[in-house]
Amino acid sequence: MSSRERPTLGGTRIKTRKRNIAAPLDPAAFADAVVQIYLDNAGDLELIAKSLESADLNFSRYGGRTQPGTTKPDEGERHPYSIIDCEPTRELILPSVIYIQKILRRKPFLIKNLENVMRRFLQSLELFEENERKKLAIFTALAFSQKLSGLPPETVFQPLLKDNLVGKGLVLSFITDFFKEYLIDNSLDDLISILKRGKVEENLLDFFPPAKRSPEGFSEHFTKEGLVPLVEYNEKKIFEVKLKEMKSALTTQITEAVDISEVIETVKQRVKDAKLPDIEVVRILWDVIMDAVQWSGKNQQQNANAALRQVKTWAELLNTFCTNGKLELELMYKVQMQCYEDAKLMKLFPEIVRSLYDQDVLAEDTILHWFRKGTNPKGRQTFVKALESFVNWLEEAEEEE
Repeated sequence: MSSRERPTLGGTRIKTRKRNIAAPLDPAAFADAVVQIYLDNAGDLELIAKSLESADLNFSRYGGRTQPGTTKPDEGERHPYSIIDCEPTRELILPSVIYIQKILRRKPFLIKNLENVMRRFLQSLELFEENERKKLAIFTALAFSQKLSGLPPETVFQPLLKDNLVGKGLVLSFITDFFKEYLIDNSLDDLISILKRGKVEENLLDFFPPAKRSPEGFSEHFTKEGLVPLVEYNEKKIFEVKLKEMKSALTTQITEAVDISEVIETVKQRVKDAKLPDIEVVRILWDVIMDAVQWSGKNQQQNANAALRQVKTWAELLNTFCTNGKLELELMYKVQMQCYEDAKLMKLFPEIVRSLYDQDVLAEDTILHWFRKGTNPKGRQTFVKALESFVNWLEEAEEEE
């Protein structure tokens, strides 16, 4: 047996330096200290802000540990100086918003903590009473009005879209209070802006319980709540979507040269379903017809031939929906604007008008009215001069009759 000793592990004991020893977390003591400052200053937010500034409290370590919801019975009573415990009025809640803004300016590292806490509060709406949810809505609206740091719109709106909260109607109630409060100091455009930034502007119906999720339900609810401008905005959005859908469908049909009778039926059905005004229909028809023209670069004659051929091909479609002088005049204004805005069509105005006349889309009276009393000034002087010889011919024919 070898007399050599077996190897053993050895080494030098490493002493932990004092600066590397972290004090144990004591969030309860931190919370008590913060609450005591509120109590000592009897809820005076100016004095509280100054006391927090001078206090030896490690906010960077404990600032993100706030939890939403209620308090347990063995945790004692909640101090009476919170937003939840005041009356649901902007006069009483606004000072708290301003106070929080001051704190965030002095301690910007708390901004992310505010965002996280706000998200948890909103996800826990069902834990609050109706009156408390209203206070949260007022606070949130005032926070946006005051441009409170650390509260991006997606932090507010996205957490609300939880199925259980939406289904119970809690979100609709909250968002209604929010809209009403925010619009006191801000315009509808301001509201739409933060809804867009919150990525919910296109999906406002998602705030409604499934049973009420319809354009009619939207209009009925917000009209009853006195938010008529929001209703009008939403109806305009729906209208624009329907116009876009109709234009897309017609563009496809015209590009594919679908039989004109089928296109006419498509227009009639779309008009019926979407309740589109006749004037908008005429505008869309002209747009999609001209958008389908295959232009030929700088060759003016080929472009002229292509445009006039397109007008002749789809004249029956235009004629079907230009059913009176007012609509015919609207079509002339559309032709005028397109020829004014598109350089390659500038010299084609009289030829297009003449073609529409020959195809019985425009009546003589409509052309004469536009020539004598037209109200759209865009390029009017040039177009009137260009159309003068044709108008003279119409007037002479009229006199002969």
